[in-house]
Amino acid sequence: MKEIIFAGGCFWGVEEFFSRIDGVEDTEVGYANGITEDPDYKQVCTGTTGFAEACKIKYDPEVVSLDTLLDKLFSVIDPTLIDRQGPDIGNQYRTGVYYVDEADRPVIEAYFDKVRSNYDLPLRTELEPLKNFYEAEEYHQDYLKKNPGGYCHIKLD
Repeated sequence: MKEIIFAGGCFWGVEEFFSRIDGVEDTEVGYANGITEDPDYKQVCTGTTGFAEACKIKYDPEVVSLDTLLDKLFSVIDPTLIDRQGPDIGNQYRTGVYYVDEADRPVIEAYFDKVRSNYDLPLRTELEPLKNFYEAEEYHQDYLKKNPGGYCHIKLD
């Protein structure tokens, strides 16, 4: 299994979207790449912790490639926006790709280079190594499975 962390706005929809992809074995929502220790949702929402709402994705690279997962991410985000996706606004709603395996960086960089030509504006999606990740509170985990019809900025069918 491999891991990659995606930030794409509200983490509820990102988790549900990726949980439906063949080869994704597990998802977990949490807070990535911030400056405090063990933040909670209320702290992250203040915009002072530096954390992005994110989804840790464990996947089988024999079934789904990192390029395919990146294709899926970029199909549901606007990578030119700063600190917002859909109606959600704030630093915690920025977009990002945070890698665990250094060997993934060139793959991600090549993908970003390919995607840039599709946009007139610069890409604002972060591409960084994962510095830290704290699991979100239990009520956030699998939120849309527990609350069908709950809020989601991503169009799910």
